[in-house]
Amino acid sequence: MHFHRQRHGQRILSSEITSREVYDSRRDWLKGAGALGLVGLGLNGEARAQTAGPGKLPKLPGARSSVAGATVMEKLTAYKDVTSYNNFYEFGTDKGAPAENAHTLKPRPWSVVIEGECAKPGRYGLDDLLKVAAMEERVYRLRCVEGWSMVIPWVGYSLGELLKKAEPTGKAKYVEFTTLADKAQMPGVRSNVLDWPYVEGLRIDEAMHPLTLMAFGLYGEVLPNQNGAPLRLVVPWKYGFKSAKSIVKIRFVEKQPTSSWTKAAQQEYGFYSNVNPQVDHPRWSQATERRIGEDGLFAKRRQTLMFNGYEAQVGQLYAGMDLKKNF
Repeated sequence: MHFHRQRHGQRILSSEITSREVYDSRRDWLKGAGALGLVGLGLNGEARAQTAGPGKLPKLPGARSSVAGATVMEKLTAYKDVTSYNNFYEFGTDKGAPAENAHTLKPRPWSVVIEGECAKPGRYGLDDLLKVAAMEERVYRLRCVEGWSMVIPWVGYSLGELLKKAEPTGKAKYVEFTTLADKAQMPGVRSNVLDWPYVEGLRIDEAMHPLTLMAFGLYGEVLPNQNGAPLRLVVPWKYGFKSAKSIVKIRFVEKQPTSSWTKAAQQEYGFYSNVNPQVDHPRWSQATERRIGEDGLFAKRRQTLMFNGYEAQVGQLYAGMDLKKNF
């Protein structure tokens, strides 16, 4: 592990200097990493001081991402809000239910099956998945279709790094993701609020886009159960429900898969679900959003950004498409 004490010919910003707290946490990280099989991953760089987690979960540091647009310069949403205000219906429909109920989830042992239209299908254990590519820290906006948003420092790597290993064929036009649905671990699966298991899908060029993240952690630590442990998607230009949690299967398919929320209410949840302030949900406007943690008396709603602010990076994926029809 390398510590860069200076940068020749350039001034080092104070925000780039590793804090003593982060430096001292390395021994704790090694202990936790050993328990999760993370030792020897060759993680590059140090977790930035602003993303040092609360110390309750094993550390998962990553180098600052070099992918264009992977870091937004906005105030981070507090860890306590990120981990206590969640949509994860497998553990209940209330925002606080996942944090209360997800302790029953067992993120180890874990494996992900990759199958379908690819030359090298297979089953990957969690240890193998953690070693696919170097971990990166990416500060992404997360926008929920319900009208609230967060800014979260994730840790992971581009999903495309994993998908390339399966060598998708020319018939692979879409990628379908299936999540865990275990009634013993997930009390919400006993309800009929959705047709379980939870299924999501992306066009293959969306899935292979560098911004699409396979996340294993947040705030410099492994994912809490309520946030989708042990691994989840983060597709920052789409509404949050497109970022499937606790994934157990990835399938390359020729035809567009039917997402769980599209199946439940097609008129409300389209396949693409790109963040678009000009296309309202049938029951509310999407023109503005409420940033979690800014709930004071005088807090103003924010203007929703096209593609959640990632238009420069992903707008070309939808050139010539009618985004009101393909919502």
